[in-house]
Amino acid sequence: MQNQIDLGLDRAGASVYLDIEELLATRLLVQGNSGSGKSHLLRRLIEKSAGVVQQIVIDPEGDFVSLAETFGHVVIDGSAYSDTEIMRLAARAREHRASVVLALDNLEVEGQMRCAATFLAALFDAPDRHWYPALVIVDEAQMFAPSAAGDVSDDVRKVSLAAMTNLMCRGRKRGLAGVIATQRLAKLAKNVAAEASNFLMGRTFLDIDMVRAADLLGMERRQAEQIRDLDRGDFLGLGPAISRRPVAVRIGAVQTRAKSAVAGLTPPPLAAGEDMAALLHAPPVEPPVQPDLYNVPAPDAATVAALQERITEQKIAPKSCPELELSSEEADAIVRTVLGEMITEEGCTYLPPATLFQDFTVRCRMHGLKNPGMDAAEFRRIFSRALAGLDEDWSDERVGRLLALAETVPEDLVTIFLAIGIAVIAGDPCPDEETLAILYGTRSVGRARKMLEHLERSGLIVVRTDFTGRRSVAIPQLGLTQSTA
Repeated sequence: MQNQIDLGLDRAGASVYLDIEELLATRLLVQGNSGSGKSHLLRRLIEKSAGVVQQIVIDPEGDFVSLAETFGHVVIDGSAYSDTEIMRLAARAREHRASVVLALDNLEVEGQMRCAATFLAALFDAPDRHWYPALVIVDEAQMFAPSAAGDVSDDVRKVSLAAMTNLMCRGRKRGLAGVIATQRLAKLAKNVAAEASNFLMGRTFLDIDMVRAADLLGMERRQAEQIRDLDRGDFLGLGPAISRRPVAVRIGAVQTRAKSAVAGLTPPPLAAGEDMAALLHAPPVEPPVQPDLYNVPAPDAATVAALQERITEQKIAPKSCPELELSSEEADAIVRTVLGEMITEEGCTYLPPATLFQDFTVRCRMHGLKNPGMDAAEFRRIFSRALAGLDEDWSDERVGRLLALAETVPEDLVTIFLAIGIAVIAGDPCPDEETLAILYGTRSVGRARKMLEHLERSGLIVVRTDFTGRRSVAIPQLGLTQSTA
C-alpha cells in the first residue's frame, strides 16, 4: 500500500485509493464546475503523495503556495524571473527532484501561458539522466490548452498548447505524469484530454459537459444527470489507478488551505446610511491592509541564485526512484519484471517499436535500473521472445535451433514465428489466426493468414488442412508438427 494514497470514502464508507505508480503511467483528468471541489481534490492528492513522488504544480491563482510551509515545496514566482531563468529553475527542479509550485497569479493571462509553456518545455527537454518520476499538476488546464482561439495571440496559444500536448502525450516517456483539472471539458483541447486514462468528474451543469463526462466514465447518456446532482467534494472516479468501474468518492480532509478560501458568511456592519457614506468619503489615513486569515506567508522575492540553492539543498525522499548498485542478477530480474508488465498490457503490440523501447527504459529507471544495457534492436529481439512466451530458462536444444532459425525470418514476423515454434516444441496447440494477428499488431485476421502464407512460401513452416477442417503446422527444419486447437 506504500504506493497508494487515500482519496476519501465511497458511498459505503470504504476508502477509495489511488495508485501513484499506475498514475505515473496513465495520467489523470479532473473536471468540475467552479465550487465543485477540484482544488480541494488536487490539494488532497498532493498532500498524500508528498512523501512518495516529486510534485510540480502549475498554479495560475497562487492557491497552492501554502504547501511550502507544511510540505517544503519551493515556490517560484513566475513574474519575478525572465524566460531564461525560468528554464534554468525548471532544469534544476528535475535534476534535484525538488517539488515546486510555479505561482502565476501576478501575471496576466498571456504571461501565465507563456511562463507555463517555458517551464513545461524545460521539464520536457531535461537530459535523460534526470528523467525521474514526477507528477505535474496543472490547475485550470483549459487556460493553457484551450480548445479554441480566445483573447490571447495565436503565437502564445500555440506555444502553450504544444507544451501541454507534449506533457500529456509524450511526457510519460520522460517520467512526467500529467494531472490536469478543468472547469469545462468543452473548453479543453481534445487531444490533451484524450491522453488521460483516469478520470475524476465532479459537479457540472451544462449538458455538453455532462454528456462528455458520462462518455469518459463509460456511463449511458441517461445516467449523465447524476453528475449534476453531485455535492461539493463528491466525484465519480474511473481508471486503472482508481477503479475499473465508476466509483463515487467523497474527497477527504486536507492540512493546508488556499489563500482564496472563504471562511463563511460575514454579516454586514450595523451602520446607518449616512454613517456609511461618511466612512466611504473620508480621506484615507493609511492604505488598507488585508488580513492574512490563514497565516500563509507570501513567497519571498528571492534571487535566482538563492532559489537555485534552495532547490539544490531540498531533501527529497528517494522512494520514487532509488539509485542502487545492482548486480547482474538483480538487473536481469528487473528486465524480466518490466517485460512481464509490458506484454500483459492490452494493446502493447499495436505501439511502434521506438515507443515501446522508450517505455521500457523509463520503467527500468523507475525500478532502480538506470541502464538496462541494450539498444533498441536488442530490446526488440527480447521483446519478441517475451511476447511469444519464450522462457529464458528453457534448456531444450530445439529452442536454440529455433532461435537460430528465427534469425533468417523478417524482423516483423519473428514474434509469430517464435510463437508457433514454441507451441510446437511444447506440444501445445498452435496459436489461432486471431492470436497471431494480435502478436503482429494488427486487428485483421486476413493479414494473419497472409503472414502464414509468407512463412510457408519461405520454407519456414508447412500448413496442412485435412477434410475435417483440422489444420496442422510443421516446422520441417526442426522435424516437428503440431495441430491447431
